[in-house]
Amino acid sequence: VTVITGGSAGIGAATAVRLVSEGHRVVIAARDSARLAAVAESLGAAAHAVVADVTRRADVDRIRDEALHAFGSIDTWINNAGRGISRPVLALTDEDVTDIIDVNIRSVLYGMQAIVPYFVERGRGHVINISSFLARVPLAPQRSIYSAAKAAVNSLSANARMDLATPSPGVHISVVMPGLVSTGFAQNVRGGGGPVA
Repeated sequence: VTVITGGSAGIGAATAVRLVSEGHRVVIAARDSARLAAVAESLGAAAHAVVADVTRRADVDRIRDEALHAFGSIDTWINNAGRGISRPVLALTDEDVTDIIDVNIRSVLYGMQAIVPYFVERGRGHVINISSFLARVPLAPQRSIYSAAKAAVNSLSANARMDLATPSPGVHISVVMPGLVSTGFAQNVRGGGGPVA
């Protein structure tokens, strides 16, 4: 059983389709109820949809609880929800920074804090945090705070991995850093679209 945030489109939806095709069950979560329902319907009984805003801790906890209620266990949790931006550093507003940090960092933190205690108690589990190539090589200045937020995701993940390594060796924290991906991500960035995801 895999929980996928940002599961209504892009990488999240594609991951859900792939997992279900291989016999897995998935819980997909996102804010867009119509798109989320369409993905879940296409996947059938192997999918459960949870309308949630991952920038709210209570919503993230509810994703975990609904997943456990629907399928009885969780094996993997993928923190995939994210949002980009088209704004150079010196043009960033307070609202830009808050929005990008909430969606890209706070949601990952909430996800780890919601599921890792369950994994620790169970003795096994895997958290996969979706970052970006731009976290390592910030070569697109218009992505500014997005690149910084994804670098923070990498750092939080590494620290969580070290925290768990000795007391809970069966609990794993991984980071995936995609490059350009053909999704609608770049068309939905804060400040207008652009070619770099």
